[in-house]
Amino acid sequence: MQWVEVGEAGDGQRLDNFLIRTLKGVPKTHVYRIIRSGEVRVNKGRASADTRLARGDSVRLPPVRQALRGEAAGEAPAPPREFPVVHEDEALLVIDKPAGVAVHGGSGVSFGVIEQLRRARPGAAMLELVHRLDKETSGLLIVAKKRQALALLQEQLRQRETGKTYAALVQGSWPARLKVIDVPLHKYLDSEGERRVRATTPEDPEGKRSITLVRVLQRFAGYTLLDVTIKTGRTHQIRVHLAGAGHPIVGDDKYGDFALNKALARGEQPGVPLRFERMFLHARRLSFSHPVQGETLNLEAPLPPACAALLAALPPAADRPEAA
Repeated sequence: MQWVEVGEAGDGQRLDNFLIRTLKGVPKTHVYRIIRSGEVRVNKGRASADTRLARGDSVRLPPVRQALRGEAAGEAPAPPREFPVVHEDEALLVIDKPAGVAVHGGSGVSFGVIEQLRRARPGAAMLELVHRLDKETSGLLIVAKKRQALALLQEQLRQRETGKTYAALVQGSWPARLKVIDVPLHKYLDSEGERRVRATTPEDPEGKRSITLVRVLQRFAGYTLLDVTIKTGRTHQIRVHLAGAGHPIVGDDKYGDFALNKALARGEQPGVPLRFERMFLHARRLSFSHPVQGETLNLEAPLPPACAALLAALPPAADRPEAA
């Protein structure tokens, strides 16, 4: 039996979430079982899973076997790793996430950015994801270092008070007149249990309104570089909206042109004298109010070298008047 004092990281957190974070490796089902049985006490009294903790509270923990994620399967713990820092202060950290790295473990992934950061910074009182990026997407990712910062930043996201802009290279010539995509999206699992999203209609009760703003940045022979801003943060929103408009993102392995992606990855696509083996979607600009200081932060991450090299290799589009 041990007593744990709630620190700044746990201030305002639900009891179940606090225990899941504290008792690393303990299954969630067991966490909820010891709460229901009364084995967990807060300030010597029984508490429910949704009890909000305050800094200085004492939480009694029963003896449980803790294990690192993946221990049962014989997997190694997450290796410590730092990522390129775009901005950091006492309340938050903004990194430039590389493509091919999940933001957190789960769904067949043993670990992600957040687990690696925690291993690299064992002295950090708190490191929590404010939002997410797809594994295949690179770019700006916010991590909160204080509970108050996490809550305030997530509220900004819910109220759509942040500006998130992505660079996306799509197949074909994007019509200049198509600047707003307002199409509901429906999330589902395919036959193999993989998460998928499809465009639907306003009448679909499972559909959620999704709005994407698109601006043409540069045209190439067979491709268009877009500046994409999202007004809603749905799963795979940009990928599905652009593909639904007939212009899938280059390298998208879920909603893209598979034959084109394969040719690009092998360096066999006509007119493209290099290999390109990732999805061309990069969270390049982020604007939000600092949760403590209040000023507006406008952050940018340059295109990754592979994306910049692809643009440099593409021939420009033939001059033609754009449709209004």
